[in-house]
Amino acid sequence: MKINKIKFQNFRIYKGENEILFAPNASKNISIIAGKNGFGKTTFLTSLIWVFYGKMMSEVEDKYKKDIKNSGGYEKFIKTLLNREVKTDYENNIKNNPVLSVEIELKDILIPSIPCKSVVIKRSYNLKTDSEDLKIMIDGLENELTKEVGFEVFINDFILPREIAKFFFFDAEKIVSLAEAKSKAELKNLSKAYSEVLGIKKYEDLKKNLETLLTKLRRSGASPMQQTKLFDLTDSETELLGMIEINQDKQANIDREITNHKINSDNLQEKLIREGNGITLEELQKMKSERDNLKEESASIKNKLKKLMDIAPLVIAGKKLVLLKEQLVFEQNINSNSVDKTILAEELNSFSTILLKKLEALNLDSKTKSKVEEALKETISEKETTKQSSSSDKVLLDYTTEQFRNFEAVFNNIKGAFSSQFNAVVQEEKNNRIYLSKLYQQIKQAEARKDNPLAQKLREEKKEAEDKITILTLNKGKLIEEYDSYNTRLTSTRKVLSEYEKDFKLVETDQKKFEVTEKLLIKINTIIQKIKEDKKYSLQKSIMLGLKKIMHKNDFIYNVRVNVVDDVMDIDLLDKNDEIIDKDSLSKGEQQLYATALLKALVDESGIKFPVFIDSPLQKFDKYHSKNIIKEFYPAISEQVVLFPLLEKELSELEYDYLKPNVNKVFVIENHNNGSSFKPFAVDQLFTHLKQEQDVYAN
Repeated sequence: MKINKIKFQNFRIYKGENEILFAPNASKNISIIAGKNGFGKTTFLTSLIWVFYGKMMSEVEDKYKKDIKNSGGYEKFIKTLLNREVKTDYENNIKNNPVLSVEIELKDILIPSIPCKSVVIKRSYNLKTDSEDLKIMIDGLENELTKEVGFEVFINDFILPREIAKFFFFDAEKIVSLAEAKSKAELKNLSKAYSEVLGIKKYEDLKKNLETLLTKLRRSGASPMQQTKLFDLTDSETELLGMIEINQDKQANIDREITNHKINSDNLQEKLIREGNGITLEELQKMKSERDNLKEESASIKNKLKKLMDIAPLVIAGKKLVLLKEQLVFEQNINSNSVDKTILAEELNSFSTILLKKLEALNLDSKTKSKVEEALKETISEKETTKQSSSSDKVLLDYTTEQFRNFEAVFNNIKGAFSSQFNAVVQEEKNNRIYLSKLYQQIKQAEARKDNPLAQKLREEKKEAEDKITILTLNKGKLIEEYDSYNTRLTSTRKVLSEYEKDFKLVETDQKKFEVTEKLLIKINTIIQKIKEDKKYSLQKSIMLGLKKIMHKNDFIYNVRVNVVDDVMDIDLLDKNDEIIDKDSLSKGEQQLYATALLKALVDESGIKFPVFIDSPLQKFDKYHSKNIIKEFYPAISEQVVLFPLLEKELSELEYDYLKPNVNKVFVIENHNNGSSFKPFAVDQLFTHLKQEQDVYAN
């Protein structure tokens, strides 16, 4: 299936009638629609979503759901699609034809049971009659099948299911949402799209129908009395489901509001910085608190320094201190080798007494005995005199052992750690002084500018935004508690309902239907599980193949694992150690590469042959990845690819040269008199036109 041409009438910036003819080529599948910001590239994508899905476009992507809600509903939103000048002229009775429309012609389309060459879809809106109209022509004629099934259903079932349109019409910069999905709700929404793309949804729909039939059969066996309680339980279940849905919508709205307020707060902070006063009142208070802490640290450092200065004179003494140490060591040695005089006298007297007793046993004559005793007394006397003499000559300070140990500790500290301690304290004091000085300066500047009227207004607005974020966060917390409560009650109600339904007695015919339906449900569950398993491995291979083609870091993502748990499908990226890579750790460019590879795999696995439209095609890629994307991704993703680049920013001339062999058509969106139109160019004239335009403005 390919798009041959698209015709616009008064669709937003495309004032009047504008037609673009693609004339798809089998050998060259890429078309370029270049234009400056604000000229209508994103509007082009919106027009395609509208022409196919109308009021159901909110189911394609949250962006359209939000736009419709902000407009006050689809009826008001559709009026915003009409060109402003046309709308204004009508309101001022200048013109009487306030019509907007988009018409698209599809070629090479295969519709079961309807052989055809082309299908034309045209959706229009008339402001005068406030009515929307949809027409579908097959080979130029209306067809009974389209009328029978309904135009909207025909487009969804035979052209492109809206659940997967997001994979064919997308902003390449915003598809990173595929890589950022984390919450169960986000994963469930993605899983629905995966199911549709992978062809699982029709089986899941059949499963739901069978489950509904089972419930219907089971409840048909209730007696009149049981019906009353049954209605109460089912009403309670329906009410709880409704409350849960409302709760989830409220949470989603709060998340959007918080995001918007955060963006606003960041913008205000940037403005404050540009004003030279990016400091909030809270930050100023924090700085003052830090200043006080630094002042306390300064006092503590000075106390440390004072203690070190107490022993500074000893350090200055230098050699004298060493001599003092030597003298004290010498005296300690003397003391350790000396004996207390009293003890010495007692020992010597004891020795002489014992010796004299021993001499008596020798039976010496009195004269000899007298001489020995005299010699002994003289020897002891000389020994005591010598000891006293040597001690009195050397001992100068006579420190006790405790005093000596205290001195030795001080000496060792001075000799070893004092220098490093002193230098560390001095450096600490210096750093503290520098930081304190800077902080004083910042506080002074902040206080000098705090009365600036503009800065004050910006600060007030920023505080207001932050207060709103705080309130919204608290409200979300309450909603989460409420949601948990509803879920608990719903689980309880369903359990009671399930147990209650077991008491219902089915008539024989319904019992047989029930048994057959149960068997079918078991089989369909088995089929769904098998398809999911098969598709899981197929999708894993496709994603990995895509990543290898477009990523220049071959060993960065080593493998891909698709997880299927109940109705949630999630995808893990694995490194060479089989560890899960946190997708938050990927850069925006890497996230976009992953999302691009995932998108390519999903499109391949879907088997749906539909053109792919890509806005901002190379926004986050470096030149290496851009080359891979241009050569490997765009030529292979679909038989028809339409790119909307911002030249020189999202597509350079060198990158265009890589792309050129696959380019079939080139268009430039021009804007005159507040209206945009398409101008075709030869494939090799795109950048020639750009340079000529730049030269005109340069002159």
